[in-house]
Amino acid sequence: MKLQDATILVTGANRGLGLAFVHAALERGARKVYAAARDPRQVTTPGVTPLRLDVLDEAGIAAAARQCDDVTLVINNAGIASVAGILGEAGPDALRRHMDTNFFGMLHVSRQFAPILKANGGGALLNVLSVASFANSVPLSAYSVSKAAAWGLTNALRNELAGQGTQVLALHVGFIDTDLTRDFDVPKTAPAIVAARAFDALESGASEVMADDVARRVKQGLALDTAPYLQALGA
Repeated sequence: MKLQDATILVTGANRGLGLAFVHAALERGARKVYAAARDPRQVTTPGVTPLRLDVLDEAGIAAAARQCDDVTLVINNAGIASVAGILGEAGPDALRRHMDTNFFGMLHVSRQFAPILKANGGGALLNVLSVASFANSVPLSAYSVSKAAAWGLTNALRNELAGQGTQVLALHVGFIDTDLTRDFDVPKTAPAIVAARAFDALESGASEVMADDVARRVKQGLALDTAPYLQALGA
C-alpha cells in the first residue's frame, strides 16, 4: 500500500509513536489524517483532523467508523503498558486492563473499519505489537500476555481479510523512546525511526516488520531449543 494520497486513521495519535505516525503520514503525502485520541483537544498537529475515539468504547468506535468512511489505512497504535504481574492479588485486574485495551480495543477498531477498507478498495491495517509478543518479561507480564494475544489476533485478521484485499502488517519492536518507557533504563529507538520503518514495510507489501535490532534478534531465536519465550526477556 502506498501512503501517497491515502486516508489514514491513527489511534492514540496525540503523543509518542502515534504522533510520529501522524507526522510521517503527512510527510509521505497522505490526503487526510484522522488523529484519534480519547481527548481530541490534545491533538495539535496542523493539517490533521482530530477525532474523539476511545478504544474501550465500542459505540464510540462505531460512530467514528460512520464518520470516517473514507479511510484506507487504520493504524492500531493505542495501547497501555504498566509494571504488573499476573499471579499477585492485583494480577487479574491488571491483565484485564491490558487485554481490554491492547487486544479487545484492537479487535473492535478492526471489526468496525474492515467493511470501510473493503469499500475503499481493500486498504490496510497496521497493528502495533511488540517484541513482548514473542517473549515475556516479569515486570511486564500482563503487558506481554496482551501483546502475544494481539499478535494472534493480527494473524487471524490477516487471514480473514485476505479475501477483500486488505493488507495486514504486524509491527514488532522493542523499547521506543516515549512516555510509556521513561522509567526503563534500556536502549530505546526514536518513534520517528519506528514509524518510518513501519511505513517502508507497508509500502513494500510486507506482512510483518521487525523495527529494531531487539525484535529482529528475538524473532530469529524463536526456532532455537533455548527460544526467547522459554525464559524471561533479557535474562
